[in-house]
Amino acid sequence: MGPVEALVFDFNGTLSHDEPVLLSIYQRLFARHGRPLSAEDYYGRLAGHTEQAIIGTWLDVEGPVLAALVQERIDTYVAEASDGATITEPLREAVRYAAARVPVAIVSGAFRAEIQPVVEAAGIAGEIATVVTADDVVHGKPHPEGYLLALERLDVAASYAVAFEDTEAGVASAKDAGLRCFAVRGTLPDERLGRADGLVDAIDVGLVRRLVGS
Repeated sequence: MGPVEALVFDFNGTLSHDEPVLLSIYQRLFARHGRPLSAEDYYGRLAGHTEQAIIGTWLDVEGPVLAALVQERIDTYVAEASDGATITEPLREAVRYAAARVPVAIVSGAFRAEIQPVVEAAGIAGEIATVVTADDVVHGKPHPEGYLLALERLDVAASYAVAFEDTEAGVASAKDAGLRCFAVRGTLPDERLGRADGLVDAIDVGLVRRLVGS
């Protein structure tokens, strides 16, 4: 692997270990609207896609109704996850280690209102050079727009950047933007992450050191 000049993290399920939190929120929300959601359906069909795609597809809604449900989901997430606990200490250490050596970015299908409180509570907001969210793009993952925007902001060529993702939609987004991508196990089975350049069990300082040096 050649030199790495930037690290880019997906948020939900990668930097923030919050997929169980999201699943619970969606299950409660969807049950109230008469369309229960199983864990198998969430991880098998919905995880990694945009908020509009997840809610709109599952509940078959659009327009103002969809917008209201998206906002409800965001508000619930902030209420339940804004203490930063979903970003583990090893991940916090890895981000700090990386940020002292190369720019670190977040590219996420989540909204800024969800991400910012979590990274602030985890004490790593100051380590993040740029955050690309659903507020910033027209096309969410698996489209590469978010990664291309992050590269533009960082002024780093795609071939010198490495992404971390946990879903096939995220891996596709990063790879189609030209980045190297490691998929983090835990959300989807390995066979669904086949486009990634490698699979890792966790992100920690040791992994980051191997990528960016000491």
